[in-house]
Amino acid sequence: MTTSPYPPRRRSDSHHRTTPTRPPLSPSYASSEFSTSSAETRRNPVTTAARSFAGIFSACFAPPETDTSKTLGDSEEFKSSSTVSNSSRTSSQRGRGSNRGTSISSLNLVPEKEPGIVKFTMEEIFQVTRNFSPSFKIGQGGFGAVYKAKLLDGTVVAVKRAKKSVYEKHLGVEFQSEIQTLSRVEHLNLVKFFGYLEQGDERIVVVEYVPNGTLREHLDGIHGTVLDLASRLDIAIDVSHAITYLHMYIDHPIIHRDIKSSNILLTEHLRAKVADFGFARQAPDSDSGMTHVSTQVKGTAGYLDPEYLKTYQLTEKSDVYSFGVLLVELVTGRRPIEPKFELKERITAKWLQFILLVCYLVVFHNFLKSNVFYDTSFCSVAMKRFIDGDAISVLDPRLDQTAANSLALQKILELALQCLAPRRQSRPSMKRCAEILWAIRKDFRELAASNLRSFSTTSQRSTSVRE
Repeated sequence: MTTSPYPPRRRSDSHHRTTPTRPPLSPSYASSEFSTSSAETRRNPVTTAARSFAGIFSACFAPPETDTSKTLGDSEEFKSSSTVSNSSRTSSQRGRGSNRGTSISSLNLVPEKEPGIVKFTMEEIFQVTRNFSPSFKIGQGGFGAVYKAKLLDGTVVAVKRAKKSVYEKHLGVEFQSEIQTLSRVEHLNLVKFFGYLEQGDERIVVVEYVPNGTLREHLDGIHGTVLDLASRLDIAIDVSHAITYLHMYIDHPIIHRDIKSSNILLTEHLRAKVADFGFARQAPDSDSGMTHVSTQVKGTAGYLDPEYLKTYQLTEKSDVYSFGVLLVELVTGRRPIEPKFELKERITAKWLQFILLVCYLVVFHNFLKSNVFYDTSFCSVAMKRFIDGDAISVLDPRLDQTAANSLALQKILELALQCLAPRRQSRPSMKRCAEILWAIRKDFRELAASNLRSFSTTSQRSTSVRE
């Protein structure tokens, strides 16, 4: 038996949040619908199957029941969490402007400190940005402009300055949310927070500078290289660690509410750091019986949890849905919304679900023709057809179609579809997502290494024959 990549959850007796009661995984609709009497099935199997089909599509999104004791090997990546979080809602620290920010200030910057919070003065901010010199500007977005600067100790930072000309109440709320969240979190896969300034109409956040642009930029090929599937899998695991930490391993868990590829910043070594906490909200206190937070819908089109969109009920599973969209982005290279595509293919999550639905319909058609009863394996048959036939067609065309890539693709898509389940109870927790991804990476690396050894042996034999 292997162990989990996560340490035991912090408990209230050590001043940490106790483990909440997690919503149980939803039972399979297929199982309940097909548990009719054998007499009824014999009388009219077609009617029985047709009546059950309405619910069966959702059943295939439910995560499989697992033995919770069977998890994965220790993750030093999670245990050694060592930074804080934030960045801009603006895809802020973009590499596009990095060539303009090569000259940066190293003037004295000594922030005044309060317990748990670091405040900078306007004079200090002016010094390190040279009065917000255009030569230091590295990004622009919805929140405002981003500048590159250097603290006295040599730490390179990003200085995010909120727009003043269009400063509105909602930006003030986002600013306060970001500050409150950033001052409470610390993790290797969250962008580190250094401090802030709020003075008059100036609102500034100082965060870690992450030099390698956003995940979306890399998927679009802006940086001139193609991320291989191994790197994409590592990035997915990094992000899952960060969100799991927010959901489970701080005193008052946080729902990020804006997980997307342009909010994932990458280091030189392609380590992922989750940024932008402007939409973050404290999660419901499940210890007191709360199941959700009723709040105005916030987020980004294409990543929004449809159940949250309809009910205004926010839970950690809303982040899980967004993470499912991110997984689809990683393996397909598509954006969450592709406006130039035909209607049925525009929304990436729906496009993938449509492909799977076609597989279900083919299996259902075969069932009607053959009059063979599938019982609870109906969904498995449809999923197998998808994996064996259509899954490889959605792989990012810039990736090699190797055996290892195909295996990882299939398993990542299965997890993504679980995350994209219409009902939140059918989605896995972020911790479970991380565990599944660890298993996928383990199998991927083993198969890739095996193929490499086989290729090397074959090459050596060919060389010997020629000699």
